[in-house]
Amino acid sequence: MRISALPLYASFLVGWFLLLSVAGSALADASSPVLTLTEGTESRELTLEQIEEPGLHEVDMHHPEGLEGTFAGVWLNDFLAAQGLEEARRVRFLALDGYTSFLTPAQRQEKRYLLATRFDGEPLSEDMLGPLMLIVPEDAAAALEGRVSTARWIWSIQEISTR
Repeated sequence: MRISALPLYASFLVGWFLLLSVAGSALADASSPVLTLTEGTESRELTLEQIEEPGLHEVDMHHPEGLEGTFAGVWLNDFLAAQGLEEARRVRFLALDGYTSFLTPAQRQEKRYLLATRFDGEPLSEDMLGPLMLIVPEDAAAALEGRVSTARWIWSIQEISTR
């Protein structure tokens, strides 16, 4: 009985093609813009890599919307400073669903906000409330218990604008 190697070789090629297309998509996503940053009337698109340039910080917590694990991101004030926006009088966050939240300089000094970009080591996807979310790690337990407002916690952030 003779077994042809052609079907095995074809399967091997199809497998490699699928692997390369999935890997190619992941690489393309890493360099794709995830955030629009607007200062006055000028806007620019930022990739995850550009957002994370100030350095990642990790916190283990339970998010009020259900995610529990390790969140990683950049401290908001460090991100704004890296973008030359530390003097902004108001920072506006706009979510994919149209929800908006604002922070003044005083509010940004009162609490330490983390602009989360990753959950358990992976970039935040839309089903994980991504691509970006703003959280206050020091308030996580109180937020779960309903003792502090989460009105300034915003997820699925698509744009940050400053004035």
